[in-house]
Amino acid sequence: MEFGITFKGFVSPNRARNLVRQAEEAGFSYCWFYDSHILWRESFVAMAMCMEHTTKMRFGPCVTNPNIRDWSLAASLYGSLALQSDGRIDIGLGRGDSSMRVMGKKPAPLARVAEFTHKVKAMVKGDEVTYGECENPVKLPWAVGYDLPVWIAAYGPKALATAGEHGDGLILQIAEPKLVKWFADQALSAGEKAGKDMTGFKIQAAAPAYFGTMEECLEKTRWFPAMVGNHVADIVEKYGTDSGLVPSSLTDYIEQRKGYDYSKHGQSDNPYLDFISDEIIESFSVLGSPDDHISKIKQLEEAGVTQFNIYLDNGDEENIIAKYGEFVIPEFEKEE
Repeated sequence: MEFGITFKGFVSPNRARNLVRQAEEAGFSYCWFYDSHILWRESFVAMAMCMEHTTKMRFGPCVTNPNIRDWSLAASLYGSLALQSDGRIDIGLGRGDSSMRVMGKKPAPLARVAEFTHKVKAMVKGDEVTYGECENPVKLPWAVGYDLPVWIAAYGPKALATAGEHGDGLILQIAEPKLVKWFADQALSAGEKAGKDMTGFKIQAAAPAYFGTMEECLEKTRWFPAMVGNHVADIVEKYGTDSGLVPSSLTDYIEQRKGYDYSKHGQSDNPYLDFISDEIIESFSVLGSPDDHISKIKQLEEAGVTQFNIYLDNGDEENIIAKYGEFVIPEFEKEE
């Protein structure tokens, strides 16, 4: 089991440097950043800074999208960071939820997500690529052959199939083991049907983690199911509640959902939180004592998860990293 942390862009540069050093020492192997350039500061600038203060930790956006940067610029950016960090960059990729919608734009179609994956990976590797309206092929003459890992974020059946068929990994913003297995099985099955070798395919569960009484934990993580519900609402709108394609356990909790404020995406002061029950918060997150965390992550591991990625955004970041380094991560190192 790998462990990661995710920053939203609120954290100050000095604190980010300290946190990544602490996290690497504690045994975390990944640091991810939200990539929503209006809501938060530019993520790749922060990654470049943090790379200089670590030696083993890998970095990436969780997640970027095909519509926010010209593809040659994106490839140049990723390839440059790969070179600077000695190959310590992955890409988390999605359709572009908050990044696009906060500007009143639509997320990218899944076909564009798939094409971006292949074209950008090829450019980063140093291949000649033609895409979009570019009349001339694009090739980065300084590329060094880096094979860029691309994780695709998904919830719906078609997005999960896209992740399995085209990605190197799957990002799931949820830590409910039964649902994680339902999602992961679809991606793995799609990849196998496409003729891919899925033995190295990675599955990430990204969710908040918090230590303390359950009352404290629930209050600190109430924002998270609202963010997940935003994606689930898209799925329900597309597939309906009676299609059999989406489990009722995932859709029932958004029945009372009345809206979503993208300017407060992933934040505790989002006004649309009233529909969320305590049971859903506990189910979707990793909460309680160190033993509770270990037990939940082992259930996720049994469901196919290869990385647990903690959304750090609650004011208790140092303590969470420390407790994972002291109590949680060593339990999984014993299994290796």
